Amino acid sequence: MGDGGQDINANPLKGDVHDGDQELERALDRWLLWDQNPKTKAEIEKLHHDGKKKELRDRLCYRMTFGTAGLRSSMGAGFSCINDLTIIQSTQGLLKYLERCFSDLEQRGVVIGYDTRGQEKSRCSSMRLAQLTAAVFLGKEIPVYLFSTYVPTPFVPYAVRQLHVAAGVMITASHNPKEDNGYKVYWENGAQLGAPHDKRILQCIEENLEPWQESWNGNLSDVSPLRQDPLNEISALYMEDLKKLCFHRELNSKTSVKFVHTSFHGVGHDYVQAAFKAFGFAPPIPVPEQKDPDPEFSTVKCPNPEEGECVLVLAIKLAEKEGARVVLATDPDADRLAVAEEQEDGRWKVFSGNELGALLGWWMFSCWRSEHPDLSDVKNVYMLATTVSSKVLQALAVHEGFHFEETLPGFKWIGNRIDELLQSGKEVLFAFEESIGFMCGTLMFDKDGVSAAVVVAEMAAYLETRNLTIVQQLNNIYRTYGHHISRTSYFKCYDPATIKKIFERLRNYETESQYPCLCGSFEILHIRDVTTGFDSSQPNNKSVLPVSRSSQMITFTFLNGCVSTLRASGTEPKIKYYAEFCAPPGQSDTAHLEEELNRLIDALVKHFLEPEKNGLIARV
Repeated sequence: MGDGGQDINANPLKGDVHDGDQELERALDRWLLWDQNPKTKAEIEKLHHDGKKKELRDRLCYRMTFGTAGLRSSMGAGFSCINDLTIIQSTQGLLKYLERCFSDLEQRGVVIGYDTRGQEKSRCSSMRLAQLTAAVFLGKEIPVYLFSTYVPTPFVPYAVRQLHVAAGVMITASHNPKEDNGYKVYWENGAQLGAPHDKRILQCIEENLEPWQESWNGNLSDVSPLRQDPLNEISALYMEDLKKLCFHRELNSKTSVKFVHTSFHGVGHDYVQAAFKAFGFAPPIPVPEQKDPDPEFSTVKCPNPEEGECVLVLAIKLAEKEGARVVLATDPDADRLAVAEEQEDGRWKVFSGNELGALLGWWMFSCWRSEHPDLSDVKNVYMLATTVSSKVLQALAVHEGFHFEETLPGFKWIGNRIDELLQSGKEVLFAFEESIGFMCGTLMFDKDGVSAAVVVAEMAAYLETRNLTIVQQLNNIYRTYGHHISRTSYFKCYDPATIKKIFERLRNYETESQYPCLCGSFEILHIRDVTTGFDSSQPNNKSVLPVSRSSQMITFTFLNGCVSTLRASGTEPKIKYYAEFCAPPGQSDTAHLEEELNRLIDALVKHFLEPEKNGLIARV
């Protein structure tokens, strides 16, 4: 979720609270009995004293559920928020489930990392929440690898595989607003938690709500012999493994291309600096106002580099001063990457996630092909993308002979599918999601902004030796494989009931159980609804992608060739929309397609989302 509102994935507490004052009183009694954080306890007491029943119900009568990035909500008091008590409860449930699944849990243990978020009013910081997570495991004699300082999110899935632990936990809300935090879980394979584990863990949480004796002992990680700090080992292994993605070390050391890097007040600075060193580069120039952790994210309106040039002002200003042509921006937990390049006319081009996906897909395949002259090897190669991302990798795959697969949105789907492919002897070069999440190689089964940053830098340095800019190479890719014109944006909606109503209307558009045939003047050819499992393009009307009943997502394929998806975000209070036209190779006049795409998006918003009627807030 985002902006400090109620968790959009929250469910009513089973057996605790549904309606009526009696149920609320029971939830209130439990909170006041169990919560040992004086600030969050006082917050609930004040709401009770002031008679704020609706807010108490919102906070106490709902519990977080696993979305596309684990548990995520605002920091504050209540069972629907991220705080000391809910993290303890979540970890107790996770531990109980791990005990069921792993007979050797006491030998293998878990790894725990955290970012730099914090909130003074609730005495809630990522570090403290990580210490409490560790306390739950240590209190039950389970070994814990707890990082001694903040780390990028991808370090946790990387460490899970390197240390052969049973699971990993990362305390982070990634790029969400400063009010939020989260609890991200990785399974033993290093991929994000997916079905059926998520629902089973939630059941275990419900069965273990009362804090155990040692669970509140946040100092346990400082004294327990079962706690180890994996920081130095994992950092060294990661930077060494990263070199497998480096193909032009000598060129990197000599390049005249200068880079500016901003870590958006998060964890990325030290790690991106080290990655550049591993590739033989001079250090990127850091944005001084943004290189150190700041939980207030004080120089940006929101800590999400995906928002574009408006949040890259300081980085671009520094780049112009230093004569740097490329800006690299990692989000606060350094698992995503934004890139901007100065153009000949002095303006800056901020690349979309789909454009960077095209560039990195081309680059990773080009580097692989340079080391694999036998063309038959390509039949074993795979790339992946989420279904709401550009189909540009599919075009590359058709042209070059490798395999392309798409998954549901979220890297938990990509990561687990990659694990299956590797186990069956396949080679995965690259995967991405349009929301600037990239996985170069298979260092870990999750997106990684640190490795993506240095791979983009090497690509830019290589292109300079060919007298090409990044934009020019993007156009070369589109000329070769076909222009892929895509648009992605969103509306904010803080009412989960409204979001559900919008999607239910589309499923019962003019009559019951009838999807729309038209969107304005645009005729719809096929509809896929992964929430219900319906797909009109399949002979049996069943979706090939897995059914995901806990999320809302409908895809429309139009007669004119455009594909568009409406989807409720799994991490923020947003309804996202995605649309793409794919032109055949060689078609250079894309103005008509651009105009057609814009008209279709206008129709989609007007007829299907109805923002004014539904009180939706447009992206600024």
